[in-house]
Amino acid sequence: MKADMEHWASRLTALAAESQVPGASLALWWGGELYTCATGVLNTTTGAAVRTDSLFQIGSITKVWTATQLMLLIEQGRVALDTPVVEVLPDFTVGDRLATAAITLRHLLTHTSGIDGDLFVDTGRGDDCLERYVEACAALEQTFPVGDSHSYCNAGFVIAGRVVEQLTGKVWDRALREQICAPLGLTHTWTLPEDVLRFSAAMGHGDDGSIAPAWGLPRSIGPAGLICATAADVVAFGRAHLTPGALLADPAVMRRPLVDLPNPHCGGRRWGIGWSLDEWDGHQVAAHTGDTIGQHAALWVLPGLETVICVLVNGGRSAEFQHRLVGELLDGLHDMTVPDPLAPAADPVDVDVAAFTGVYERAGSRIKVTSRRGGLRLCAEPTGILAGLAQPRTLDLTAVDATTFVGRAEGDAVWDAVVFENRPGGPSYLHYSGRATPKTG
Repeated sequence: MKADMEHWASRLTALAAESQVPGASLALWWGGELYTCATGVLNTTTGAAVRTDSLFQIGSITKVWTATQLMLLIEQGRVALDTPVVEVLPDFTVGDRLATAAITLRHLLTHTSGIDGDLFVDTGRGDDCLERYVEACAALEQTFPVGDSHSYCNAGFVIAGRVVEQLTGKVWDRALREQICAPLGLTHTWTLPEDVLRFSAAMGHGDDGSIAPAWGLPRSIGPAGLICATAADVVAFGRAHLTPGALLADPAVMRRPLVDLPNPHCGGRRWGIGWSLDEWDGHQVAAHTGDTIGQHAALWVLPGLETVICVLVNGGRSAEFQHRLVGELLDGLHDMTVPDPLAPAADPVDVDVAAFTGVYERAGSRIKVTSRRGGLRLCAEPTGILAGLAQPRTLDLTAVDATTFVGRAEGDAVWDAVVFENRPGGPSYLHYSGRATPKTG
């Protein structure tokens, strides 16, 4: 049986229009075949059409590639998951001396290092940019003790990329091509703008359709989010994680649950090595999303169904669009139901919100939570380099239970979940967007 791509191309176009997505590219591996389609424009100013061979920024999906690079080196016996980072990078240090000694590669790849990790600093275009980035990590504080919780950490994956450089003797970009791109025959996967510009490439847009203020992130963020690729190349990478020997002798090891997430309502309930993990309708799903400056990507790998789906977009209400699209695809291809995101309870939940109000801060973000009639109001402001690139966000939060709240932006169909954690005799945290943000005031 073949997929009806005329139908799915039509649905891609219709859903993109409904969610105000300027352009989108879809690729899927199903029934032993690759299918692709595209819709819309790469840039609303030029009107250039999205093609199936157009490159988009895949953002943080890059982290799964970096994790795979390290796992290849682990399979070769060059290093182990529980090797302390300082054994490979003797000059590595963060603000806490004990944390510096304790952080292992496993902590980096599972986001459990506790490093306050949204450090977006431009250390130049030179081949030493990762080395200089790791030097800048010396000022980073801990949001929690090493291994004590989970908080999405961009800095941890840049450090992991620097470990790859140290072990291979090559800059991360070159190691990526030699370890992954060349073996898989990927010709449309690149990291640097001068390479991407040789192809048809997307420009990011805001939710209102305006052109993003910048095209891409600094090279120093590379291992955490710099890959640009076609949807088909991303699916080929996902397929390699279903096939022992395509890259890793045992790719399933990366899909073994290692961490339970403190906020299990934001795309996955557990974390493996590089992958967010969940179960939909009885089927394991390994997934990752990526957001850069006005571009958004999602990759879903379903091992039991031998299915891989990637969708890349350049603006609009991306979470809504991606959820509706994958839901329709899996229903149509596998008669499978994708669970809806958490939403308000049918009956109001009465919660004393006083303990949750205040200011929560981490690198790159300041979040103010105030009480309002019927719940809470969350105002998140990007700080540092992100202040000029990311947009502030305000959510009116409604209680789902004693510590869990949901809210959504005006016009958006998908609710965001926020979980508050007050530790007896210890710090309080707000778990939102994958991050653990400590209360500071």
